[in-house]
Amino acid sequence: MRNSFDWTPYRRSTVGFDRLFDFLETGASGAENYPPFDIEKIADDHFRITVAVAGFKSDEIDIVAQQNMLTVSGRKAPAAEGEGRQLLYSGIATRAFERRFQLADFVRVSAADLADGLLIIDLVREVPEAMKPHKIAIGGNATPTLVEDQQAA
Repeated sequence: MRNSFDWTPYRRSTVGFDRLFDFLETGASGAENYPPFDIEKIADDHFRITVAVAGFKSDEIDIVAQQNMLTVSGRKAPAAEGEGRQLLYSGIATRAFERRFQLADFVRVSAADLADGLLIIDLVREVPEAMKPHKIAIGGNATPTLVEDQQAA
């Protein structure tokens, strides 16, 4: 039996990442769970994905962001000729992988770093000025003001 997890509390606090939770609920049900990852909320419009990629070097990992999709893939370089490793037991998973994350509109990758076997990808949601709500003055020629600016005053 599949364990179900209630994402409702997270949906309320992560505006703009609705499709991400839909993906986690539906897409991950039969999918492979390698490599493991965490999704963390840093601020209102700043999120972080941390992927455990032990054994991989930065040149063996590709991060591709394109139109609401973030793809992280890794492929170990073949062993060099004459490399005399004789493993008695291999417990570190270094198989090739591809992990996809659906991103909300206006989300971009701001940074990526690899340290201590963890790939850290920072995401920022930046809504363009034209897409933000504006308040229009009635009967005046005044310039529209952002709704957020008026609330701060």
